[in-house]
Amino acid sequence: MLRAVGILLIIVAAGDCLKRRLGLREPLVETLNLPKEQWFNQKLDHYKPTDLRTWQQRYYVNDTFFNGSPNSPVFLMIGGEGEASAKWMVAGAWIEYAQTFGALCFQLEHRFYGKSRPTEDMSVENLQFLNSEQALADLANFIVSMNAAYNLQNGNKWIAFGGSYPGSLAAWLRYKYPHLVHASISSSGPLLALADFRDYFEVVKASLGTSSIDCVSSVKMANKHLTKLLTDQSGGELLTKKFRLCSPLDVSNDNDVSNLAESLADNFAGIVQYNKDNRITSDPASKITIDDVCNIMTNTKLGDPIDRYAEVNNLLLRVTNQTCLNYTYEESIKDLSNTVWSNSSTEAGRQWTYQTCVEFGFYQTSTEESDLFGPNFPLKFFIQQCRDIFGEGFGKELLEEGINRTNTIYGDLHLKVKRVLFVHGSIDPWHALGIISSQNPDAPAVFIKGTAHCANMYPSKNDDLPQLKEARKTEIHYLKLWLNQDD
Repeated sequence: MLRAVGILLIIVAAGDCLKRRLGLREPLVETLNLPKEQWFNQKLDHYKPTDLRTWQQRYYVNDTFFNGSPNSPVFLMIGGEGEASAKWMVAGAWIEYAQTFGALCFQLEHRFYGKSRPTEDMSVENLQFLNSEQALADLANFIVSMNAAYNLQNGNKWIAFGGSYPGSLAAWLRYKYPHLVHASISSSGPLLALADFRDYFEVVKASLGTSSIDCVSSVKMANKHLTKLLTDQSGGELLTKKFRLCSPLDVSNDNDVSNLAESLADNFAGIVQYNKDNRITSDPASKITIDDVCNIMTNTKLGDPIDRYAEVNNLLLRVTNQTCLNYTYEESIKDLSNTVWSNSSTEAGRQWTYQTCVEFGFYQTSTEESDLFGPNFPLKFFIQQCRDIFGEGFGKELLEEGINRTNTIYGDLHLKVKRVLFVHGSIDPWHALGIISSQNPDAPAVFIKGTAHCANMYPSKNDDLPQLKEARKTEIHYLKLWLNQDD
């Protein structure tokens, strides 16, 4: 998952094999006074005028701070690859800004995620209606309708907020519908669609190095040992025991090998991406930091590097109440091939995987012996997943065509846009696909040293890093500046 959820949203589980590492995570809100879900009659296909089919899209409203003034702004939180949460309507930096500016606040859930289900199932035929272009058109249609419903005037300027994939959408929404959206704050949004996202783990490596160079060396040695053990069945038996695998590892099964190696690397990637992300949560895994795993990886009392690598895995199994690591490729593909809507609205693995296969790529690969996590999950492994989940037509050619289309439509890192603030954290690997510096005063960038994915979006705290506090001040500065501009 871009691990994720998107702006608002919650984390998306894509099965044990398909970790896409995107997403804004949900804050813990100690209140029962949350806004009720509401429903909007949305078009199914915005690009086919003769198709009159509609569906019900979920949204939330917070009008607590809005006084009805013709000059009060309207804030829009964009939903992403996970379920929308009412908790984001009462918590987070954007709500603090809403109090300051007297904003009317909306959150619109992304089509095909959460309870916003446009079709009767998630068949490939129906998933054709799931893409960023349709999602942006949903937002535009919603804005027009809310303007009418709330009698909003030209002075009620819309400001879009998004984190992770919705951070991308926030920038693209301003680019594509500038007559509807006055400005955007795009947090941790990847703008460059890319199949082979090797740089993701390069940032993971650098981020681990902020704790200890010895930590990086230990992880690399562990993966060299892991790769060696994967060459014969006796090694597979040792790995089965050491890493508490749910079923015996057959080292001749290349897909299982890749899936296992990627899952173990993901232990570190997830911790790095959300390191000290300023979330208040009851999730015990969120409390594990880069320093915690590096303390394990540099503790020689725990044995060789491979033993320490296994201990990190065991730690995560313990805190998530899992008795073993489910790594098998076949089971993951089976789960993601299910086309029936689940009773759980948090399930989003199939949908997000589809978007990566046809629009974005974003595959965090490890291909060479010299890579931190070894050569065991190259790009072809992820392309094979697309084929096995959605059919033979979903291969390299379709992926390349989709990525070219995405970059052509939106302009990748050469996006020409006005009144968009791009915000990224140096620890977050996704900054490698985003705009982290800008010479354009109308589209500035803030690169926050030492912060992780979407850290600027969570509720502020007194002990926030000074650079994080400054980033929020910068956001307020540009909101004030842009809300006073009428061109």
